[in-house]
Parts: sequence; structure tokens; C-alpha cells
Amino acid sequence: MTETPQQYIARMLAFVGTREPVGVLRGTASAIAVAIAERPAAELRWTSSPERWSAAAIVAHLADAEIVASYRLRMILASPGVAIQAFDQNAWAAAFRYNDQDASASLAIFRTLRESWLKLLSGMDDSCLDRYGVHEERGRETVRHLLRLYAGHDLNHLQQIARILDEGDRAGRGPARSGD
Repeated sequence: MTETPQQYIARMLAFVGTREPVGVLRGTASAIAVAIAERPAAELRWTSSPERWSAAAIVAHLADAEIVASYRLRMILASPGVAIQAFDQNAWAAAFRYNDQDASASLAIFRTLRESWLKLLSGMDDSCLDRYGVHEERGRETVRHLLRLYAGHDLNHLQQIARILDEGDRAGRGPARSGD
């Protein structure tokens, strides 16, 4: 079942709840690093089925989503009211072979971009958070709203990474294996 843009927004914002989004955004790279630490590439590329993403694919997706977020935020800040183009994450995953990507390299890209745009925003006055773009599927989105949406996106994918690695461990693909 495909969710509507409104359902997606509600789901992402529910992950954040009452948490301060910038705090979530600041902690994501470290949380990913802890989750994938000392895991061989084969474990990070494991998935329970070909239709599901692996942990490595999710980290590659997060790196690409960070490229998109960095661009969108800069466009909104420089040109309030700008049109924001959607992208098909599954098409990107296939085109850029997410499951073949090195999770640590993807994390390095993610971390660099995230630190860059958080630093950019920290130097701006609060009124900049009310600037907006118009997403072609989701409508008007302020910088303030996008911070909450991206924080929810992070939390969603952190949970997915943990679940996938746990499934892999139980399937004998991770450090919980006996006889090593």
C-alpha cells in the first residue's frame, strides 16, 4: 500500500514527537556509526529479501537524501517560495546501486553534509526558519517544518537499520553467531 504525502508527513513527524529536531539531526551520524561499527560489509549488505533494503542501502539513501536536503534548504533560504522537486528514492537506489555502496563511505558523506547545513542554519536568525519552498507533492514547507521532517526521517531509518541488523544477527549473519 502506497502512502499519500500527507500520511508520509504524519508518520515522519510522529517519530519526532516532542523531541527537539536539531538535537536529533545532530545525533544521527553518531548513531549510525555506532550501529554499523565493526560490522563486515557482508553483514551490512544482508537483507531478508531482495525487495527490502539492507543497512548499507539505507545509509547510502541517507547520504543521497542529505544531498537533496542540503540543496533544498539552500534554495529555500536564498529564494523563498521556490519550487521543490520530488525524487523517487527507489529509482535512486537502483540507479546508484545502494546495496553495493560502502556504508562507512556513505556515512562520511552524510556526516559532512549534515554538519555543513546545520552550521549554515545556526548562523541565521530565527526568521529564516519561516522561509518556505513549495514541494511538488507535499505543498508549502518551511525550513522549520523540514527540520522536523528530516529528524523524523532519520529516526525512521535508524530504527530500520537496527531492525535489519538484528534480523541478520538472528539469521546467523551478524556478531551473535556462535562458533566464530
